[in-house]
Amino acid sequence: MRILHTMLRVGDLQRSIDFYTQVMGMQVLRQHDNEEYQYTLAFVGYQPESEGAVIELTYNWGTSSYDLGTAYGHIALEVDDAAAACERIRASGGKVTREAGPVKGGSTVIAFVEDPDGYKIELIEKKAGGSDEF
Repeated sequence: MRILHTMLRVGDLQRSIDFYTQVMGMQVLRQHDNEEYQYTLAFVGYQPESEGAVIELTYNWGTSSYDLGTAYGHIALEVDDAAAACERIRASGGKVTREAGPVKGGSTVIAFVEDPDGYKIELIEKKAGGSDEF
């Protein structure tokens, strides 16, 4: 088994595609309109779906926002340099909600950004040697 994708409902598909491609550096892998049920799916990621997990952006036609609830946490992405990633994201119009720094009670450097619909994205700085320590 492996994780295929995470689905996020979005209120403006093009705005979300622009964020994930232009700000986060992903590529649109495929997109499909369903006329009968009035929704569009766009899959974005850093590599082909056959090679790793991706994000499915689901736009239900006519729905411009969602209540994110209190159960959703975040998507985590590995970056080489969390501070540099925050600067690049901010310069591209993205919203940084937590600057790069050590996780509370640990040494792993993390940061948080937010997509246009309010979904949190954690940036985890890659450790030398690939340690999973927090």
